[in-house]
Amino acid sequence: MTTVDLATPTVPRRRRSEAELKALVADFDATLAADPEHEPTAHEVAAWAAFHFSGSLAVACSMADAVLPHLVSRYAPGVDVLFLETGYHFSDTLVTRAIVAEDLPVTVVDVLPRQTVAEQDEEYGPRLYERDPALCCRLRKVEPLARTLPTYEAWVTGVRREESPTRTDTPLVSWDDKNGLVKINPLAAWTFDELLAYAAEHRVEVNSLLADGYPSIGCEPCTRRVEPGEDPRAGRWAGFAKTECGLHT
Repeated sequence: MTTVDLATPTVPRRRRSEAELKALVADFDATLAADPEHEPTAHEVAAWAAFHFSGSLAVACSMADAVLPHLVSRYAPGVDVLFLETGYHFSDTLVTRAIVAEDLPVTVVDVLPRQTVAEQDEEYGPRLYERDPALCCRLRKVEPLARTLPTYEAWVTGVRREESPTRTDTPLVSWDDKNGLVKINPLAAWTFDELLAYAAEHRVEVNSLLADGYPSIGCEPCTRRVEPGEDPRAGRWAGFAKTECGLHT
C-alpha cells in the first residue's frame, strides 16, 4: 500500500504530449465508428487501457466495491488504485479498502486533502458539509485528485450511464479537458445488476452498505439510504440541489 501526501507537490512522471494522448482517443473512437453495432466490452476497454498506458494508468475507486480494480488489474497487474481519503468515510468503506489492498494485485494510493478534518474545521467551522457541501467536496475530493492525476496519462473510473441523468451519455473513452489526460469508463454500459453479477462470479469484495440500501456510497455525513423506486444517487447530499461531487463534471 502506498500513501500520497498531497501537502508536498508531486513531480509528474515523463509522459506523452497532449496531442499524442488525444490521438489515442481519436483512434479508439474511429474503431467504434467502424463497427457501430459492437460497443467494446468492459474487458476489451480494460485491455486497451492496459496496452496503451502501461505504467501510467490509475484507477479511481470509491470502494463501494472492488469490481473496477479487479477488472483492470487482470490486464494491468500492480496498477495504482486511487482512494480519496476524505476523513469522512463509513467504516465499511475503509474495510473494503483494506481488503482491496490486501487481496488484489494493485497498489492502493491514499489521496489526501491538504488539511485534516480538524484543520478544515478550524478554518471553515465544523460540519462544513452541512453548510456548503460543494466547497467541502472541492477541498477533500476534487482538488486532491486534480493534484494527483497529472502524474498519469489516463485514469479509469467506474461511472455507469444508468446511475443518473447526468451520466447517461458517458463515453467509454474520452479526453478529460479539466484534468488534462485520457478518461476511461469501462463499466459505462453496465447495469447495477451486471456489476453485482461480476462481483459474485469472481468473488470480488463488495461494500456491505450496498446490501443495506446504499446503492451509491459517499462520505458518511452526506449519504443516506435510498428508498425503493428512488434514483440510485438520491441518497447523496439529500436536501441539497447537488448530485455530483465535481469529479466527473
